[in-house]
Amino acid sequence: MRPASCRALFLMSKRYRIIFMGTAELACASLRALHDDASQFEVVLVVTQPDKPKGRDLKLQPTAVKAAALELGLPVEQPIKARATEFVEHLRSFAADLIVVAAYGQLLPQSILDLPKYGCLNVHTSILPKYRGAAPIQWAIIDGESETGVTIMKMDAGLDTGDILSVHTTPISPEDNAAILHDRLAAIGAEALVATIPLYINGDIAPKPQPAEGSTYARKIAKEDGRIDWAQPAQGLFNRIRGLTPWPGAFTFLAPEQKQRLLKVWSAEPLSGVSGKPGTVLQADKNGIVVACGEGALRITSLQREGGRRMTAIEFSAGQAVKSGDVLYSE
Repeated sequence: MRPASCRALFLMSKRYRIIFMGTAELACASLRALHDDASQFEVVLVVTQPDKPKGRDLKLQPTAVKAAALELGLPVEQPIKARATEFVEHLRSFAADLIVVAAYGQLLPQSILDLPKYGCLNVHTSILPKYRGAAPIQWAIIDGESETGVTIMKMDAGLDTGDILSVHTTPISPEDNAAILHDRLAAIGAEALVATIPLYINGDIAPKPQPAEGSTYARKIAKEDGRIDWAQPAQGLFNRIRGLTPWPGAFTFLAPEQKQRLLKVWSAEPLSGVSGKPGTVLQADKNGIVVACGEGALRITSLQREGGRRMTAIEFSAGQAVKSGDVLYSE
């Protein structure tokens, strides 16, 4: 047998020791995919962020990745700072071939990036170099992109600046919101990861530097990003509502004299050829709640009053909480 063939056979038969680092729900699909492909991968450790208090009683809740790891019977570590020298040395003891990172929430220092034989790979939910940062899914929708995807990247010490191994695209449809696109990209990322790792390790694909042009930054979403400015075009508000569903949600306000003024808008559709003073309710009936925007109008189809339940616009209008001629406010 030729030496090259022997090497290929050895690589095919080897199980790669992997440390998985992730925190958010997005990462769970990739963790499960690695665990399920036991012929190729052995997940020797899962690293996630510390538990955080949630709810009225502030009870500590595990991260989504911790819950998934425990369900799979995998060991879990939760360092406050992964870059701490003692923890880096602890990671070294696992002699991992590869570290896989997905929605972990901390930048990794060079001391960790250099640990595994084949480096650290990241599952990033955008077509890099566009939308580096914490919220690529939301900002791609808010910005009106027609396409996004997942990039499998070899990490460096920068923020999502590492060399690209593979890119896997998907269209963004008008029916997509952040929750729907999140789940689709999580599945795409998991499939792409298990397909890319062997090709990368076998030398069948080589890391390629990211293009110098076209980089953008997708900053972390804040609750204030959900505030609806009715002076903006209807199409832009439609994109914002979709991009911020389910969290933090897009919101507006009823007249100051009304109780429970805040309204969360769950779904809507843009209308062209309709005009009026921005924020004015042009229609509130069985066809929905139509609100004038800076350009066009927005038909609200699902909404929720503060402290209430989610309703269709028809249900909401039946209670006469909003009627034609009313004004919705940005603050």
